[in-house]
Amino acid sequence: MSLKDSKKLVIDADVARAAGGRDAVYPKPKHCRDFLDAVRVICHRVVMTDEIKKEGNDHQSNFTRTWLYKMYGARKVEFIDDALNPVLRGKIMSSAHSKKDCEAMIKDTHLLDAALIADNSIISMDETVHDLFKDASSKVGEIRAILWTNPDRDYDEKLRWLEEGAEPKEEWKLCWHDAIDK
Repeated sequence: MSLKDSKKLVIDADVARAAGGRDAVYPKPKHCRDFLDAVRVICHRVVMTDEIKKEGNDHQSNFTRTWLYKMYGARKVEFIDDALNPVLRGKIMSSAHSKKDCEAMIKDTHLLDAALIADNSIISMDETVHDLFKDASSKVGEIRAILWTNPDRDYDEKLRWLEEGAEPKEEWKLCWHDAIDK
């Protein structure tokens, strides 16, 4: 895969934190490590904003620190300046069913901001906020096309997805429930 065919992926800090070293054998650390390795080796790129960088620096594993160093060295980090989208935040806030839901979504809206500027793909293990954003997509149209996938679920399928070019999969998009409900 050439660099021009690679995808820009927004990777949440929970994946960076969970990635284990070469000796990791438990599923979650191994899956996250292997996923990040595949992103690098296959030639995909990682999206970085100020907020993602800060969150990642606060929560990355030793493996992820080395991985990110290699990604920078290979020029596979896409830095996006000024990704903050106040209009989107307002829509997300008004779509929340409770103050708790609103706080959870606002905490991770920076991932949506970055994905909308990049290739609409978020890699995260946070199923709670995923479900909240999925529900919000019925009112916030611009997030419906965002693909959200968990590297710790259906591990082999996620690696195959990366190898095959990380093309959008309808069932991984935040709006998928709309298609099922109709």
